[in-house]
Amino acid sequence: MPSCSEARSSLLSLLRGVEHFNTEIFPAKKELFASLAKGQAPEALFIACADSRINPNLITQTGPGDLFILRNIGNLVPAYGEMLGGVSSAVEYAVLGLGVSTIIVCGHSDCGAMKALLEPEKNGLDKMPTVRKWLRNAEAARAATLHTFTGEDVGPATVRSVAEQNVLLQLAHLRTHPAVAAGLAKGTLFLQGWFYDIGTGEITVLDEQTRKSLPIKTVITQMEEKAA
Repeated sequence: MPSCSEARSSLLSLLRGVEHFNTEIFPAKKELFASLAKGQAPEALFIACADSRINPNLITQTGPGDLFILRNIGNLVPAYGEMLGGVSSAVEYAVLGLGVSTIIVCGHSDCGAMKALLEPEKNGLDKMPTVRKWLRNAEAARAATLHTFTGEDVGPATVRSVAEQNVLLQLAHLRTHPAVAAGLAKGTLFLQGWFYDIGTGEITVLDEQTRKSLPIKTVITQMEEKAA
């Protein structure tokens, strides 16, 4: 836990950042923010982990107003009816209210939620009952991973495997949501799963049919060929 002085210093740093935004950044982009003040029209819903190292706008090279971002522990989407609440509402609003055409679920390397899923006691879930309950929405990903890594110590490869399995699982959960199912049936909505390696900056796309990861360049080529 941070000391009182450390907490105060952290808050002051944030306030100075806001001051810089108000005096330097905002004036330079005044026209952009004036247009955004009239409403939003994002093209994609981006579902990411709440991990502080993940910046959806940075890795997609998008700006304010381009993404409708939903973040939570482990980038989870409970199946429809399981936990109706903030996540379900955000998905429904993004599709029906904002008319997004794409939903991305993005997992990442060194994910604390995935580590806790694999080793609950070691990662302190006994002291975090709310987190433990929330992670039940990824239990099938844990089972699939442990089937592959039976008897091995939990390392980066295991954490990556469960993170990828979790992305595929959350895509399946998304398909149970009525708004998503309707969009997919009409062909107006696309789903895609990504894995982001923090250390290398590499993003791969997870193929739902083969359950394999594909390089971004390969997926771009495939999509361009289909569109031709």
